[in-house]
Amino acid sequence: MKKLQLLIFAFAGLLASCVNEPATPYAYNTDPKYTQGYVEFFGAEYKYKGYGVSNNLLSISLFTESLTVDSTKTLKGVGQFLLLEDVYIAPTDTILPLTTYTINDTHQPYTVSSGKKDTISGEPINAYISYYEQNTSKSTIKYITSGTFVVSRNGINFTISCNFKTADKKDLKGTFTGELPHFNEELIQTQQSKVKHTFWKL
Repeated sequence: MKKLQLLIFAFAGLLASCVNEPATPYAYNTDPKYTQGYVEFFGAEYKYKGYGVSNNLLSISLFTESLTVDSTKTLKGVGQFLLLEDVYIAPTDTILPLTTYTINDTHQPYTVSSGKKDTISGEPINAYISYYEQNTSKSTIKYITSGTFVVSRNGINFTISCNFKTADKKDLKGTFTGELPHFNEELIQTQQSKVKHTFWKL
């Protein structure tokens, strides 16, 4: 009987140690292969809004194969979504230039503003990656605070190669190769400011 009690106590101790053991952190893919994407051109939007930035602005959206985007630009499914929202280009540029871009907050051509939480809306802005998981409690956003990405092109196919650091000091790489549709969302200055919604065939 004494042996049985000792076995029960030992088993109970083992269970307790299992319960208290911290859960293994979810392992996100730090070098994803983006399979789809698009570019939106906004022109000198910040100049028109009175922010004193005359350079043109565009955004790059890339997502992995298991994510899809519907006609309202809403993402469906699970996977990784990279948004480079404030990509500054020269006032004469419209199509995504083929060059190296740097994450910094100078607003100069071929830079991207670093990712952060907007102080007014509380929404993520500028440069960040969203992880959409089947278990929504594991879905998260990581802000991109430094690094570079390189854009090249071969015929109709663009290649984007990323080499970033996130706010929690983690490496984030990732590549995209394929067609990259461009949409013109430039704000037209009229009495009633309106937006062009034009698809550019490259």
